[in-house]
Amino acid sequence: MTVDTGLDHEDSVALLRKQTRILEQIAIGTDLGEVLTGITATLEELLPGCRCSVLLLDPDSATLRHGAAPSLPADYSAAIDGMSIGSSAGSCGTAAYLGRVVVAEDITTDTRWASFRPLAATHGLRACWSTPIRGRSGVTGTFAVYHDEPHRPDPREERLVERVTHLASVAIDHDRLFGALTESEERFRRAFEDNATGMALATLDGALTRMNRALLDLLGQTEYELLGVRLEDLFHRRTPGDQYEATARTPDGRPLEVAIVVSPVRGPGGRPLHLSVNVLDITGRRAAESERRRRREAEVAQRAAEAANRAKTDFLTALGHELRTPLQAVEGFIEVLGTLDLSPTRRDVALGHISSAGAHILSIVDDVLDVARIEAGALPLHLHDVDLDPLVDEVFAMAESLAAGHRVVVRRVGGPVTVRADPRRVRQVLLNLTVNGIRYNESGGEVEVAWQRVTDGVLITVTDTGPGIADEHLGRLFTPFDRLGADSEEGVGLGLPLARGLAEAMHGTLDVSSTVGVGTTVSVRLPAPPA
Repeated sequence: MTVDTGLDHEDSVALLRKQTRILEQIAIGTDLGEVLTGITATLEELLPGCRCSVLLLDPDSATLRHGAAPSLPADYSAAIDGMSIGSSAGSCGTAAYLGRVVVAEDITTDTRWASFRPLAATHGLRACWSTPIRGRSGVTGTFAVYHDEPHRPDPREERLVERVTHLASVAIDHDRLFGALTESEERFRRAFEDNATGMALATLDGALTRMNRALLDLLGQTEYELLGVRLEDLFHRRTPGDQYEATARTPDGRPLEVAIVVSPVRGPGGRPLHLSVNVLDITGRRAAESERRRRREAEVAQRAAEAANRAKTDFLTALGHELRTPLQAVEGFIEVLGTLDLSPTRRDVALGHISSAGAHILSIVDDVLDVARIEAGALPLHLHDVDLDPLVDEVFAMAESLAAGHRVVVRRVGGPVTVRADPRRVRQVLLNLTVNGIRYNESGGEVEVAWQRVTDGVLITVTDTGPGIADEHLGRLFTPFDRLGADSEEGVGLGLPLARGLAEAMHGTLDVSSTVGVGTTVSVRLPAPPA
């Protein structure tokens, strides 16, 4: 056995025996006051005639509080309990303040004891030397040795005090660390047990080891029933990751939707020890979201139905208006033919008007049927190679009188070009676009029909110099029966929707660009014959 420098064999053996006992008390969590009393009693036993005390430093208030003083008068210990530290606060207060040993060989003459001299005299104390107790966080207290006569410590006393002061430091640090740990565990326990959110601890492979009351109530099961159950067996994931949504079902069949957050609890060195699991019940939130979604869908469906009804009403109104004029003409000319004796020439003119009105009625009916066939995917087509020139000639011939009536010039730009399409439907598209360009143009305006080969087929453009269409209205151009308020012109609002439908049915496209105050261009792309 190694003997400490400054201590003889007997001191070392006695101190070792006492130290072993005190360390055992520290290890089993004996009350700090009892441990410190044992330490002070050890020194009093080794240094007969002295009286020892330990004061604990409260860092928040910078005061010293009673720790242990088995041989000092109780009144004296009570009087110095809570004393402030400072440069003239006796031996203990000054040692704690300066962080070094303070020896008062004679209290009656030591200036640092001026404020405490009467108290010491009352209890027969003449000498006091105090050593700061240093712990992990700095000075944690003081160890004081009192004598009834003036006294200065010798090397043996200094060495013994050094040893017991270190022992007191170990005891205080352990108590504070254990206290902080206990407090931390209590805070965790309260935060865990009293939390309104479902919480659990689990092994690294997801087996539950501890659950709080909120989680047990949510799942409708006991801790015994859930102990060892794996997360993946309890919850069915709907999304990936450590933060995910899942579903579950309680024993009584109640469905649950939950949001789960899984995070590792790490120990020293960052090594994961177990998993922390938070489970939030979002069943009500999801039900509310579903109800809001259902209401939105119902509102959208209602608005769509109302829009469809308005469109139907508008269509029937426009159709009735569009059919009334030719029908009135037919009725009028039939009445003329039946009541008047007309010359053959005038009779032929009347019959011509009846035929024209009938053709117009038939055209409207055909357009309506074509839109229905396109929407049903049942439009009959006969695709073959078609030269555009003759078709444009026919369109111009049919639109000539309309252009003259509106004082609009119609011109063409293009050479021999062939498309792969249905000639009747191409003629229908071009006539529709040309007539629109004339009807919605300014008096003295122009309509240009141009075509050319492009890399992906044939591009046909119909450009007018009309008032143009605002950007916010372009999307409505292809809504059947929506005439954008153009009630002064003929038509039921099927022209552009029908033209686009026909173009797409022939594997082409139709788009519109327009500038208010400049005019509108409709671009039709149709496939060219295969090479």
